[in-house]
Amino acid sequence: MINYNSLVKRWAEELDLYESQEAQNLVEWLLEHHLGLRRVDMMHFLNEKDLPQALLDDFSRLKMGEPIQQIIGKGPFYGREFLVNKHTLIPRNETEELVHLIIKENPQPGLDILDVGTGTGCITITLSLEMKEPRVYATDISAEALEIAEKNAELLHAKVQFLRSDILNENIPLDQLDILVSNPPYIPNQEKSEMHRNVVDYEPKLALFVPDSDPLLFYRKIAEKGKAALKPGGKLYFEIHENFGKEVKNLLLKTGYSEVQIIQDLNGKDRIVKALLV
Repeated sequence: MINYNSLVKRWAEELDLYESQEAQNLVEWLLEHHLGLRRVDMMHFLNEKDLPQALLDDFSRLKMGEPIQQIIGKGPFYGREFLVNKHTLIPRNETEELVHLIIKENPQPGLDILDVGTGTGCITITLSLEMKEPRVYATDISAEALEIAEKNAELLHAKVQFLRSDILNENIPLDQLDILVSNPPYIPNQEKSEMHRNVVDYEPKLALFVPDSDPLLFYRKIAEKGKAALKPGGKLYFEIHENFGKEVKNLLLKTGYSEVQIIQDLNGKDRIVKALLV
């Protein structure tokens, strides 16, 4: 027999891809998913021989670097759980900050909102549920991602209209929008070697990477096409690469937007750029 706390510590030591506290959190998450046990159960005793095979298999996947959200098929975002798979980015804390900013700055009811590159739908679904009677739309180039996003909207009882669209080669299929938001691909290919393999090996490259020669590709396309889609006074919100805040700001100013601001995340990194179409 072994108590819960000892098992967490031993398994966390086997997750050498992660720092110790993160490894411990991942093991606790996995145990809660399979056994219903949490940190408050640390004195609970377990017989390792009786641990379910599914738990052991999932722990092996975790040791190989597969993200726990993909292993268990869901991840938290803004107080809710979203289905995820290999076709969608895993929702992240920084994106919660983007969503929170939009909610805080736009309290008026009945706004028309579009999320470009929706992935799991975490941005658009959260805005649909947290704002006052918005009309919310979302696009993605990936049919597989849209399928997950639609399932999430159904499970969370959110009213969102999903549209398949390629922002690089097609115009935005809406106009008179109050808000245009996007967390587009923004990581230059050359940064792959510096990234954790649980991101590079398991999350969709289509949603992550941009050419080294044109790291602002998606920002430029969305900003240009957004001018026809936003109404005068409409707002544009981007999640950005921490190293390209000034470049994105200058791009938006050159494209004709005003009141462009760079906003830092809770870690003090440039993470959001917002702008106004006049």
